[in-house]
Amino acid sequence: MPLRVATPGAPLRLAVLASGSGSGMEALVRYQHGAETALHTTVVVVTDKANAGVIQRATALGCIVEVVPLPNVDDRVARRAAHEDLIQAKLESYEVEAVVLSGWMRLLTAAFVGRWKGRLVNIHPSLLPDFPGAHAHQDVLAAGATESGCTVHFVDAGMDTGPIIAQAAVPVHHGDDIATLAERVKAEEHRLYPRVLDALASGSISFDAPVLH
Repeated sequence: MPLRVATPGAPLRLAVLASGSGSGMEALVRYQHGAETALHTTVVVVTDKANAGVIQRATALGCIVEVVPLPNVDDRVARRAAHEDLIQAKLESYEVEAVVLSGWMRLLTAAFVGRWKGRLVNIHPSLLPDFPGAHAHQDVLAAGATESGCTVHFVDAGMDTGPIIAQAAVPVHHGDDIATLAERVKAEEHRLYPRVLDALASGSISFDAPVLH
């Protein structure tokens, strides 16, 4: 299903999925509130953690928050599918048009990804395809890399393997630890993600033609 081309008067309706502190969500929503030309709006924030920091941040910004914990299902595969069904129901109830992952710590199934193909994006804290996975900053430092950054990409069924849309690079300084590198990368994430989402909402990028110019 192709995305509707949005306008500032009729912005693309986004859901932000977040498991952690919510700093990326906050930066995105503040951009949406402050930019008259923003082509997207966050209609719901979904988290899988009842104690996630994103809840307080989102509430303070006036966002609707839905907490969708893992259901009590013994079989791991069935539990994962049931969880995504619950999330999907929430997305439909808010008439969400595109899904934004921002610190979402669960790998999505091929079925869910297929349902949202071309309408599901993620930001990852490294210059993909280097250093995918949940420990990117640690892996960058362990490898002795001199450069890192962030990548916005469409989500496919793999781990951080979808078509790359845009990247922003930062230097890795001598003496960096995970915290200092993460803060430097995060600053670029907060600038890059809203720009990419405007491009997505304008129709200038797609899953098959992802490169942002």
